[in-house]
Amino acid sequence: MKEFIRSQWMKAMRSLAAAEATLDTDPDSAASRAYYAAFHGVTATLAGRGMEFTKHTAVRAALHRDLIQSGALSAHLGRDYDFLLDLRETADYGGVAEASLASATKAIEKARAILAALQPLLPDGAV
Repeated sequence: MKEFIRSQWMKAMRSLAAAEATLDTDPDSAASRAYYAAFHGVTATLAGRGMEFTKHTAVRAALHRDLIQSGALSAHLGRDYDFLLDLRETADYGGVAEASLASATKAIEKARAILAALQPLLPDGAV
């Protein structure tokens, strides 16, 4: 299980780096990568608690149920995750709607904050 947690956390870090690298040239990609940074970070954290999910909706539900409602994370981080999910859907599937530079910048900041809050919740030695 630790290998899965480690791989998910590394995907989170790579996604955050990709978001930062593409921000100025492609805000849609930056917004999408920021969401995936948070998604993989939450997936790693939930795996450390013995939970694995294959759907984005299941990860979101578990985040709110098992990390937010339990008090392990603050409610504002749950709202930030929801912002990232909504913006990713716009960036990836929005047709003529796109992520702006400002919204993608905000997404990166929120993803970074989510990951910072998640890291202490990971099992010792997992990352």
